[in-house]
This record gives sequence, C-alpha cells and structure tokens, in this order.
Amino acid sequence: MTEPWQTHPLRDVCRFSNGLWKGETPPFANVGVIRISNFTKEGTLDYSGITYLDVETAKLEKRRLQYGDIILEKSGGGPKQPVGRVALFDRQAGDFSFSNFTASLRVLAPDELDFRFLHGFLHWSYLSGITEAIQSHSTGIRNLNADAYKAIEISYPPLPEQHRIVSILDEGFAAIATARADADQNLRDAREVFVSHLQSVFAEAWTACQLVTLADLATDITDGDHMPPPKSQEGVPFITIGNIVKETRRIDFADTFMVPRAYFEALKANKKPRPGDVLYTVTGSFGIPVIVDEGVEFCFQRHIGLIRPRPDINSMWLYYLLLSPQVFKQANEGATGAAQRTVSLGLLRSFEVPRLARTKQEAIVAELNAIFAETERLASIYERKLAALDALKRSLLHQAFTGAL
Repeated sequence: MTEPWQTHPLRDVCRFSNGLWKGETPPFANVGVIRISNFTKEGTLDYSGITYLDVETAKLEKRRLQYGDIILEKSGGGPKQPVGRVALFDRQAGDFSFSNFTASLRVLAPDELDFRFLHGFLHWSYLSGITEAIQSHSTGIRNLNADAYKAIEISYPPLPEQHRIVSILDEGFAAIATARADADQNLRDAREVFVSHLQSVFAEAWTACQLVTLADLATDITDGDHMPPPKSQEGVPFITIGNIVKETRRIDFADTFMVPRAYFEALKANKKPRPGDVLYTVTGSFGIPVIVDEGVEFCFQRHIGLIRPRPDINSMWLYYLLLSPQVFKQANEGATGAAQRTVSLGLLRSFEVPRLARTKQEAIVAELNAIFAETERLASIYERKLAALDALKRSLLHQAFTGAL
C-alpha cells in the first residue's frame, strides 16, 4: 500500500533567512555573495560571477550558506520577468552568503523532507506560475509577497519515495539537458549560416565598390525627439529602445505608451517614420536595425536613429548593410560613454559603406532574403523542439509533485 503524503505550508518545514546588504560594516570576513545574476533558468547556480564582500563575522554566521540550502529570488525582474526562481547551494565548504534581493530556505527536519525534493517542488512552483500569482510589480520591480510564499503548501511522501522521485527527475533532467544543448547548438549553427553569408556578401562589396559615407545614401539621418514626450490615453504609439526586440529586429508595440496626436503632428517630417525608413538603435544596445513596415504610425525617442534612404537605395539592402559585421565594427569602435555607450549622429552619418547600383542591391537582397527565410525555417524547427523540451520538463515536475510519477 502506498503511504500517504503529508502536507504543510513552507513556513512549517523551512527556516527562512534574508540576505546581506552590500557593504555591511565593520568588515571582518571576506564573503562570496550569491546574487540574482548567479541564477540559471535550470534552477542551478553559476559560481563564476560571485561577488566578494567584507562582512561582519556575526552577521555572516546568521546567513552563512550550508550544503542543501535553497536560495530564492525574492525581488528584481520587471513587468515581463517574474521573480521566484530558486537555486540549490551545492558547495560542501567555504564562506558563502547571499544578497539582499534573495532569501535562503533551509529544511528544518532533513529526516522527513529531502532538500532536493523541496528544490524540485519550488522550481516547479516557479515554472507553473504559482509564484507569479503572489508578486507585485506596481513600481516596475517585482517583489514576492513573503507571507504568501511561506503559506504555499508542499505535499511530500515518506523519505524513500522522495529519493525515488528525485532520482527519476535527475535522470529525466539530464536527458532533457542533453537534448536542449543539441537543439541550442543547432539553432546557433542555423543562424550562423546567415551571419556568415552576410559577412561574405558585404566583404566583397567593400572590396569591389566605391566607398562613401552613410550620409551619401540617405536623404535624412536623424534621431527621435530629445524632449520628454507628453503621455495620453490614446493617440500615437511612442517607441523607446526597450520596444525593439534584439533577436527579431522588430518593434514590440505591446508595451508602448501613447502621445497626443497634436504632439505627433507637430514633429518634423524627418522624425515621423515612414515605410522604407530604417531605424537604428544608438544608445545602450546599439547597432540594431529595424525596417519600418507599411501601415505603422509611431514616433520614437532620441536613443533611436532614423535613416531615410535616397530613391536609388533599396530599403532592404540598407537594412542588411546596417546589420553587417562591417558596419557594427565601426559603431562599436566609435561609440562613446561608459555606463551607456552611444553612437552619435555624427558617427552614424560618417560610417564608411559601399555604393552599389540599384540592380546589384536588389540581387543581394534577393539572395539574403532566401538564405534568411531558410534560416528562419530551421530556427523555427529548433525553437519548437526547445519549447517541447520545456513542456516535457514542466510535465515531469507536475507528475512528480502531484503523486503521478
């Protein structure tokens, strides 16, 4: 007969501790502090980026990690990035503690609850959205409701059955990790084919064609309005650099705010994007080109540049040109600033680029479009495989912690 599972809130089976504030004094002990940035999505820790702090010995003793502790991400993230990730501390020795944006959980009765079973349960709680339902982000930063988290109920069988479930999970996760690594590599390889061809096409153009400045290929090179825009409930979308998706080089209009139409109409014509223009991020994550599609009306901030091509310049060719490694190299070498590196309009206008006949531009576009389409087809296959592996992991965890494994 299967022995019954017992159920308790987390507060009854774990000891919760809050993390250290950076720079706590007086300094006595040099401590390796685990931060949110050390978390991985697989529920493990990356020890390569540990921060070392001088911490008072007495304060360290209250927060010293021991083997089997679970570190919880309790604050951080943003509207699109739920907190609540967990990571298992699996070091046997050393002075380690954890940052103030995290907390630690330690099993109170190891002879009743295996820390690895608890870790798997908490990881499942995060992946299944349980923890997302008990956090707020009204200030733009997500925070877990500590009382609600401690009230989450965990059901667990006798220790031998926990060990069996953990063993099955370990074996299953190892196989999933191997399959994920293969799919990730295939995805990178598929995209590298396009990047390699892009490099080759423009390397030839740089060698064989007349070189001019980017300004010679455009009627306008400008950036967005430098004044803080007025917000309104309706009107015209206002794009910030955060709305440009680096991976797809597209605009995500989901989280844009609106500006009054009167504000939009008052903008200069060269600050109102029109189909065929190419946007180019110039601050922070600089060097991302985006081609403006038909039927889209919006305005944008000063961290984004706009290149309006001359009539003899194909917009898609200009887009691929700005995406090329040869142009990015110039942007990277010329960008200024420390905290947020910036490609100035002067630098953008002065980029050295090849001038090609329109027919040659169109031939290159056709060639690159075909390779890009095949790359995206393969990428879609591998992305679906990765999504299927993630779903398999969630299913395995669901079975494990509902008694169906």
